[in-house]
Amino acid sequence: MAPLPHRPNTLSGLVAKRDELIRYRDRLHAEAKKVTVDIDHLESSIRIFEAAEESPFPAYRVQHKARKGTVKRFVLATLRDASTPLSAAEITEAWLADRGLEATDDTRVLIRKRIGASLISLRAQGVLRNEGKVDGFKGWVVA
Repeated sequence: MAPLPHRPNTLSGLVAKRDELIRYRDRLHAEAKKVTVDIDHLESSIRIFEAAEESPFPAYRVQHKARKGTVKRFVLATLRDASTPLSAAEITEAWLADRGLEATDDTRVLIRKRIGASLISLRAQGVLRNEGKVDGFKGWVVA
């Protein structure tokens, strides 16, 4: 097989295109995050008015859905950036702040359970491990 010719322009062009697409993806992700926050705020406003009026429709319950894998990615990124072990409660507060949510206690418990399930799943995979206690909760670090 003959050696491939050296093509620096082709390589630099591909690298530049990849960088451009990464920046475009990041902008789209930021826009999607803004839209998610706006939707959450609108849903909160709808709940205020639905509570004030008797509606013939069942009350809409905000589910705070996240795309598949989003919680695990967030947990891993948060723990990688942390200099000390974090508890599930601290990661939950970071998630709420990241999404721009002002959650009720019930919602906070629901999201903490989801984050706890992700933590346990990641520990079973060997990605995370427990390290001490943080405010009475298990401390988590990247293994």
